[in-house]
Amino acid sequence: MHIQFKKNIQFTRHVKVSGRVREFNFRKIPGIAEELFHVDVSDERSNRIMFKMQKTDAQWKIVDQQLPQWVYEGELKLHDLIEEELHNPSE
Repeated sequence: MHIQFKKNIQFTRHVKVSGRVREFNFRKIPGIAEELFHVDVSDERSNRIMFKMQKTDAQWKIVDQQLPQWVYEGELKLHDLIEEELHNPSE
């Protein structure tokens, strides 16, 4: 019997987006062919905003639509955070 283990990747980072520091939680979705991260963050009213980021053409892009504009403004920063975690995982 062959047992295969896959590392669960999840991490939290604080990012300044649109003049406000926000806590972003990242979790890599295991068991699917494409690379996909689930991301969640709170807005000003403590409502959770959840979306996915998928790697397309070597760039992590937001998949979901109809998100607040400030989420899209932070897309490049979120890409950098994911790449940093994948190449230098914190333990």
